[in-house]
This record gives sequence, C-alpha cells and structure tokens, in this order.
Amino acid sequence: MALDILDLVIVCVVGLATLAYFTKGTLWAKPKAAKTYGNGTAATPYAGGAKKAKRTRNIVEKMEQSDKNVVVFYGSQTGTAEDYASRLAKEGHARFGLKTMTADLEDYDIEYLDTFPEEKLAIFVLATYGEGEPTDNAVEFYNFVRDESSAFSEGGSADEKPLQKMKYVAFGLGNRTYEHYNAMVRQVDEALTRLGAKRIGMAGEGDDGDGTMEEDFLGWKDGMWEAVAAELGLEEHEALYEPTLQVTEQPTLSVADDTVYVGEPSKHHLGSKHVGPYNAHNPYVAAITTSKELFKTKDRNCLHMEIDLGESGLKYTTGDHIAVWPTNADQEVDRFLAVLGLTERRHTVISVTALDSTTKIPLPSPSTYDAIPRYYLEICAPVSRQFLSTLAQFAPTEQAKAALVKLGSDKEYFKSRVADRYCNIAQVMEMVARGHTWASVPFSLWIENLVHLQPRFYSISSSSLLSPRTISITAVVERKAPMSVSGPDHESMLHGVTTNYLLALKRRQHGDEQPELNGKTYAITGPRNKYDGIHVPVHTRHSNFKLPMDTSKPVIMIGPGTGVAPFRGFVAERAHQASALGKTVGKTVLFYGCRRRDEDFMYEDEWPEYQKALGDSFEMITAFSREDATKKTYVQHLLWEKAEEVDALLKQGAYLYVCGDAAHMARDVQATLVRIFEKCRGLETKKAEDLVKQMRNGAKYQEDVWS
Repeated sequence: MALDILDLVIVCVVGLATLAYFTKGTLWAKPKAAKTYGNGTAATPYAGGAKKAKRTRNIVEKMEQSDKNVVVFYGSQTGTAEDYASRLAKEGHARFGLKTMTADLEDYDIEYLDTFPEEKLAIFVLATYGEGEPTDNAVEFYNFVRDESSAFSEGGSADEKPLQKMKYVAFGLGNRTYEHYNAMVRQVDEALTRLGAKRIGMAGEGDDGDGTMEEDFLGWKDGMWEAVAAELGLEEHEALYEPTLQVTEQPTLSVADDTVYVGEPSKHHLGSKHVGPYNAHNPYVAAITTSKELFKTKDRNCLHMEIDLGESGLKYTTGDHIAVWPTNADQEVDRFLAVLGLTERRHTVISVTALDSTTKIPLPSPSTYDAIPRYYLEICAPVSRQFLSTLAQFAPTEQAKAALVKLGSDKEYFKSRVADRYCNIAQVMEMVARGHTWASVPFSLWIENLVHLQPRFYSISSSSLLSPRTISITAVVERKAPMSVSGPDHESMLHGVTTNYLLALKRRQHGDEQPELNGKTYAITGPRNKYDGIHVPVHTRHSNFKLPMDTSKPVIMIGPGTGVAPFRGFVAERAHQASALGKTVGKTVLFYGCRRRDEDFMYEDEWPEYQKALGDSFEMITAFSREDATKKTYVQHLLWEKAEEVDALLKQGAYLYVCGDAAHMARDVQATLVRIFEKCRGLETKKAEDLVKQMRNGAKYQEDVWS
C-alpha cells in the first residue's frame, strides 16, 4: 500500500533524528565561533593561531608536535627548581638557538623515554625534599627509573640499556645540612646511567644550606653549556631577550569585572564564594580565630595563631605542616610599579597568553599590573645575578646598563652591593638608574623571570586528636638588618614576607585598623575584600614527622625556639591519651631552649598542665642561652649532660625527634648523639655514626628542620 504524505513526513523525521544521533550533528553543524577576549581578538592556544595539539603524556611525541629538540624536566617543591629549569630553557634558546621547552615531571609518562631520539637533549633539574626524598611532582619518575622491574614502552629491560640513545645533563638542588644531601640528583643520575643514558658534563649540585645555591648553579651551567655545545656541535650567538609570553592591555575590561583576577589564587575564588576541593593549587580562605604574642620583649615578635578549617574538608594529623599564602607589602608593590613607570596604570587590566604551545602561563589571567606583583610574584626575593645581565639591555641610561653588566659579571661586587644588603630587584633598579624609570622593560620579562609567590610552610603546633578543625602555628616574625662597617644597617632591613603579613593580621584583629610595621603595610582584606574579618589563604601538607603508633614507646624531643612547635602538639596529644583516654604513655622528654626565661620562653604556662596530666612520665629540660653571662648553654649541651638517661631510653626503643635550625643545632645534636654512643656503649666513631644512620633508616631518628 502506498504511503501517504503524513507517513512520508514521519519516516523522514525519524531518519533525520537517527542520523543526527549517530553523527552528533557534525554533517551539517556550523563550526563554533572562536572565543574572544576583551580586545575582540580570537582566543588561540598561543599567538600566531597555530592549531592546538592534542594533549599527550608522551614527551617524545610532545617534542615532535611542538618542534623542540631540548626538554628541561623539573622536580620542584618550592618553585626554585622550576625557576632554574625555565632559565636554562631560555638561555639555551637565546645563546645557541636551541628549541627548548620545560616539562613538569608529573605531566609525562616516563616509560616513553626509551624512544628519546639521540639528536635531542634532556635536562633534569631536581630538588631533594626532606630526608632525601623526591619532590611531590617527581615521585613517580623517581620510583620508575630506580625500579629495575619497570617496563619501558618498547619492552626493554634495564639490562638491555633502554635509554642508550638519550643524552642528558643534570643539576640538583639540596641542602648540605641534611644527611641525604642532593640524594635525588645523585640517585637519578646513577639510575639513568645504569639504563644506558649518556650524561654530558658533570652533574651539578647546589647547596642551599650554605646559601650558595645561586652561585653553584651559575658556576655549573657555564661549564655545562660548553660541554653541550661541544657534544652537539652548537655555535653561540649574542643572547637577546625573546618573550615566551605576550602581555596585552584590555581596555574593555576593568577590575570590577568578575572575570578579572585581582589577587584570587585560582578560578574557584572568582565568584562571591570560594569553592573546593582545597589543596596546594586552591587554598582555603580560613578565619584566624585567635592570635597572640608569645615573646615578652618589644624588639622581637613571635606569633601564636589558631586557624579554623571550618567545613573546608582540609585535614591534618599531628606533625603535619600548614602552608600560608602571603601578600607582598604595599610599599614594595608601589616601589616595583614606580620604577617601571606603571603607577598611574596599576589597575589596568592585562591578559597573558603563551607564544608557544609548550609554555605554561604561571599566573591567573586576565589580571592587573597591581595584582601581579602584589599577589603572584616574588618581588622581594633575592636577586639573580644572571637576571641582571638579561635586564641590562633594557636599562634607561648607558650608566645604568654599565652598572648592571658589572653586577651581573662581577661575583664579589654583586655580593657587596646587592646580596649582602638584602636588595630586591626594584631596589637594584632604583640604585643604578638614579631616578630614571625603566619604561622599556616588557612586562612579560617579569612574569617569565620572577618566581611565582610561594606559600610558606609552618610546622603545626596543635594536636589533630584534640582540635581536628583548628590548626595552631607558631612563627617568629623575621626582621634582619644587614651588617655594615658601622654596625647593623637598619635602612636595608629584610622583612620576612609572610611573618610580617601575619603580624599585620594579628594587630588588625586586636583593634589596629591600619597596622604599620616598620613602615610596611599590607592589603590584609585581600582581593575584593574577600579576606576581611581576619582571614588568610591556607592549605595543609602531609609530613612523615609522626609520633609512634604505640603510645607506650618513649619519645625524646629536641626543639629550641620555634622548633618546639610540633612538640607542643606531640606533648598535648600524649597528655590527652594518658588523662582522657586512659592509655599507657611512655616517657616523654622535651629538650627546649631559648634566650631567657623572662623574655622568650614559649608556652611557659602550658607545660605545667601537661606535667599534671603525664606525671613523672613527662620531663622538660630547658636551656637559657643568655641567662649566664659566662657561658652559653644550648640544647645539645643538656643532651650531653643527660647522656646516660638518653641512651637508656634509646635502648628501650625510644623515638628521637629534632626540630629547628638545620645549619647548626641539628648538626650539633647529631654529633652529640654520636658522642653519647661512643661514651655509653663504647663504640668507635664510625660504628656510632652507623648506629645513628640505622636509627634514621628505621624512622627512630626524625627531623623537621630548616635553614
């Protein structure tokens, strides 16, 4: 029977619907309009409008897609290794015409390195974190290259030298005050060599413990480039700045637009309310519920603060760290903008785009000239001598250029004029330009070369058992005057970025509406007043610095100054376990030191309460270094005086903890422990040192130390 017109219509509609379902409309759909920004130009993955390549975790494939012949991998915890990687990539391109890219180790799958072409080069910049551990973003890489059972993409085993085509160079960032100095780069270098890779030149090592990291890096890289140039047949040419980012003013946008970042740490904070999940990339804006001064002297400050985690979902366990996201001082932001001639345009909105598909934009965009140095860049960080050489080409006068060239090339001159005086980059520019503004410096130069403003980590001084949603921190406010021939130079005072910011918050909480600290003020209400009511952005970080699971085990804690912070949490927790939970708690010994009992004895009123709860199982041994004019007594001296008791507890399985200064105190404590083993157990020095190493390896000797 013939179909009537209605039947035909129904059949056609059903057919078209079926076709649309299976083709998703692609046969007739119009291409999507390009997204536009405020200037009306089409948004592209990077300038030039090149098509964005599909994201891949194969680094060799990525290098082929983006036409690169050098990749600089970084394993970074605080941003320094990432900064060095960026600097090496820029220098390789500027001096030798290499096609470089940087790569976060966690962004790529390491099994593809067996296909790395022999004409390309891999550079590894690797920081060592904690007790010889890889940084968070390098854990998988580290485990893969060291595991002899790891399977590469083409099936080769470690015995078959799967990386024999790969050429590489390596630089490590470490701290000699730690036992496992630069363990990461040493072990990775060994593993890559075992897998057949060929290292060019020496593996470099930088030492943050002696404050020589930057000079170690500069000294290594010059020799490294010579070796690379010889190996790859490179020719050097004059190095000129070539931007990898493009900064464009957006006149149709203003700070009132809710798409503009005026200090918000992530996109989750752009709306009226910040949203989770909260982590190292998206901090929680937490209320400071309590703040007080711990010192009784007027010339120094030590803060106790309690931070409410609320309903953030952030968690911690006793011994963990909290990260505080700081803000640069108003006066340093003003100085930075003034020296660039940007004061009048400080609230102009700018967008930042990548000129290369492999370049990451290190800060939120669009933003403003004011917000970027205030919230996103380390404008008060130590100045890089290498960067001054790059900056010289933009100097406003020939005299200023000559001065920067001299500072960049003369190590001792730089030390006396810049490093020893704690000058930041804007202060150096003021010094050499003598009133002239640096109007010709591309703003992209600052975003590319200054480190992103990093969160600062503090040992948590509370117990998660007692206050799971409230974190306590204990922090000395850093202020340090450089020494001159005539004594301290208070005109060039170094102010700790985060601790002075926290002190301003504390004073605001106690009624000072406009707190000023040695001429410094802060935008403490935050971007768009989102931190008003005394709030601060934070996240938490796990630590391996932990009490034993068995509460009956003895513990020995050594923490002078703010090193006592985690031990306040430890002791409070064991006191609660004993008095409220009825658990058997082992001997709890705390060695604490400060200058004077009547000046800087932290939490003096709390220790007697813990004594009541723990009874004879708690012993606090105090060293007051400046009460006796004839000698200075430190915790390591008292540790030696208690040698027999300490050794007896260690024989009972005690755990020993050290927190505080790595450069001197931690070293001296370890040396004292070696002496105790020599004395009490009759061991030779080498065997006593081996016993200390065994304690470390078995987590019986734990450190939470800093330089």
